[in-house]
Amino acid sequence: MRSASNGTIEVADRILVTGGAGFLGSHLCARLLAAGHQVLCVDNFYSASRRNIQPLMQNANFELLRHDVTFPLYVEVDQIYNLACPASPVHYQNDPVQTTKTCVHGAINMLGLAKRLRVKILQASTSEIYGDPTVSPQPETYWGHVNPIGVRSCYDEGKRCAETLFFDYWRQHRLQIKVARIFNTFGPGMHPNDGRVISNFIVQALTNRDITVYGDGSQTRSFCYVEDLIEAFLKLMQTGDEVTGPVNLGNPAEYTIGSLAELILDLTNSKSRIVRCPLPQDDPRQRQPDIEQARAMLGWQPRTPLKEGLRQTIAYFDDLLRTRGER
Repeated sequence: MRSASNGTIEVADRILVTGGAGFLGSHLCARLLAAGHQVLCVDNFYSASRRNIQPLMQNANFELLRHDVTFPLYVEVDQIYNLACPASPVHYQNDPVQTTKTCVHGAINMLGLAKRLRVKILQASTSEIYGDPTVSPQPETYWGHVNPIGVRSCYDEGKRCAETLFFDYWRQHRLQIKVARIFNTFGPGMHPNDGRVISNFIVQALTNRDITVYGDGSQTRSFCYVEDLIEAFLKLMQTGDEVTGPVNLGNPAEYTIGSLAELILDLTNSKSRIVRCPLPQDDPRQRQPDIEQARAMLGWQPRTPLKEGLRQTIAYFDDLLRTRGER
């Protein structure tokens, strides 16, 4: 079945999720299955884990296809969520050329598929398109402050080019597009070695290793719990043709990295100590979304308090580390 005229998706829709075995993708697949949809999960497992989708494998409506989106994909689906791309600096800087290819070639291939099928497609973009911002909080109208030749450029500029492609397909082919700019998101299912601040701090705290804070800890981030973000995805996809985005999705509450480290130490009762390390190249000083568009267009805002989300994430990592014999 196709999408209904009011923008909602019908129960029997078959939905493609690229990057579906990743952190966000696996949560999205689970939500779509819970709503009764058929889900085709596509992943090349470069940075994803089969552990994330293991609970879904017994669901008759779930199908897994190992595939790299830099190559064309020929399937029949009713909607597409394009989440394919490593999102942590550790993973995307490990093979920067492939990261750029995934962003750009992957977007071209998925847009081509959506054009052939005439279906709605959502692009998982990122707050990294704002670079090291000179404006805070960052509204969607801000064009960003990005180093085009730095170590993070493969991801930052790759995602910016993907947004360009999405809007060119919208203008040239009248394709139904949705572009979501995702700010820092966390929760169960994160990779323990992805280099992101919350997973780093929690794993270090649970194993009583030094908490590594880069710089003086005064740089800020905003943290959105994964279930809140997935809810925003669904609401954005259900909007009509008049809503394309880009729309910021994240939590506008701003925290310094230093205060986050202290909070995680407190929640884990850890004996770890905080140590300072040099700030990585092009690491943004601020990251805070302006989510007025999300509130107005989607009726959405994050609802999970940081402490509650951290407790759920700590419990996940505690179980994971114990299973591995690291606790």
